[in-house]
Amino acid sequence: MSRKGLRITYWVFTILFALFMFYSGVSGIIGSEDGNKVILDLGYPLYINFILGIGKILGSLAIIQTKWVVIKEWAYAGFTFDIIGASLSFAFAGMGFSASFMPLIFLVIMFVSYGLWIKLN
Repeated sequence: MSRKGLRITYWVFTILFALFMFYSGVSGIIGSEDGNKVILDLGYPLYINFILGIGKILGSLAIIQTKWVVIKEWAYAGFTFDIIGASLSFAFAGMGFSASFMPLIFLVIMFVSYGLWIKLN
């Protein structure tokens, strides 16, 4: 694949991932009914939604920006912990394979974005 093709693929995956995480962050901050139910079913306090929401919004902005490499790497790391933690939380709460597996799909999308970013730089 050409460098231009890699760059386009990188931005497609990165923007899709960032938009999903941004939306997830906003949903957490406003305390959507469905999001609150999931958090309570997992046994977490509702304020964790606000804390994670702020982190997801800031992380989304961090992976879109192109100036600060270390901030971008920290955002990718934070999203990795967030997604693996979500998957394990669903598994430990006994919510079934599909609920536990679903967050890992976004982890794959994030890894594609990260891998292409590394390759381009």
